[in-house]
Amino acid sequence: MGRISVSVGSIAPSATMAVDGKAKALKAKGEPVIGFGAGEPDFPTPEYIVEAAVAACRDPKNHIYTPATGLPELREAIAVKTMRDSGLEVSPDQVVVTVGGKHAVYNSLVGLLDPGDEVLIPTPYWTTYPEPVRLVGGVPVYVETDIVSGFKATVEQLEAARTPKTKVLIFVSPSNPSGAVYSKAQIEAIGRWAAEHDIWVLTDEIYEHLVYDGHEFHSMPVVVPEMADRCIIVNGVAKTYAMTGWRVGWIIAPPDMAKALGNLQSHQTSNVPNVSQRAALAAVAGDLNAVEMMRAAFDRRRKAMHQLLDGMLGVECRLSEGAFYAFPSFEGVIGRTIRGTKISSTLQLADFVLDEVKVAFVPGEAFGSPGYARFSFALGDDDLGEGLTRIADLLAES
Repeated sequence: MGRISVSVGSIAPSATMAVDGKAKALKAKGEPVIGFGAGEPDFPTPEYIVEAAVAACRDPKNHIYTPATGLPELREAIAVKTMRDSGLEVSPDQVVVTVGGKHAVYNSLVGLLDPGDEVLIPTPYWTTYPEPVRLVGGVPVYVETDIVSGFKATVEQLEAARTPKTKVLIFVSPSNPSGAVYSKAQIEAIGRWAAEHDIWVLTDEIYEHLVYDGHEFHSMPVVVPEMADRCIIVNGVAKTYAMTGWRVGWIIAPPDMAKALGNLQSHQTSNVPNVSQRAALAAVAGDLNAVEMMRAAFDRRRKAMHQLLDGMLGVECRLSEGAFYAFPSFEGVIGRTIRGTKISSTLQLADFVLDEVKVAFVPGEAFGSPGYARFSFALGDDDLGEGLTRIADLLAES
């Protein structure tokens, strides 16, 4: 009998958190490390949100248990915000406030899956998606995309992967890690396919405000209204409002599913910390001025990163359409020998680059796409330029 359960023992650690942790540990030792690994804005949380949290700390009503599904006024504000930002009308009883986006993904999959159910996950995928699927006995089924397709899955690919056991499609646009944004027509085609085959869609909308060059965010149940009863939306304040550490996300689901997930959470975490919820309330009820300031900075860095990556020897990079990531191909580097080391994979390349020039990025293997790598452009302009220049100079060597 093992000390650790098979299900938990089989969970892989978060590769993005591992890379970020290693980079920060080296930096703490005085190494001149530049990290492209973490998926979080480098801006502080806007001051009006922080002030709301400070006031909440002093109010005794926030010192006690509150409803497990979230503060009623926050759930109401999320419903209003959802209508404002995506055009989807939902009621507060469809909203469940969670401890960040990961908690929202995990609970949604717990609510949807029975052992043996299959989940379609286009690659490259966010590292967290497959793990809760496996933890509850589901089966991840990967649908491969690449730089040629713009990292977008087609209906034909999804249909080829569908079996009688297919229950859920995980869909994300704008995408982490690829930066891809599906068009309205593409979302409509996928949504109608899912509706035709009674497939649930778990759609991750956390990067909804980070789109560029005329690309637009569209919410699937708005584009395909018949999907509203078989669609779960996960979202949160982390990316839009620079609040990754506050740990507030949410689920929007059909009423029966939301009630069931609320029951689950009542035994799991009780309420999300009230101070964080009050901060999130200030965020979602406020305007989007701070968001636009951050988006403009990301847009500038996006263009600079693309130019530097695409100019590297052996590297091909598409210009990101959304989120704050570039996902270049390093296929032209694999097989080369640099400083006496033969590069056999992007996994090896990431370790080599960190050792040789003190730059951290996440290899594509973490996202189900060997040969690629994820670079976050949510870091300062100077670090971005310096880090990519170090890599370019290294790859130019023989």
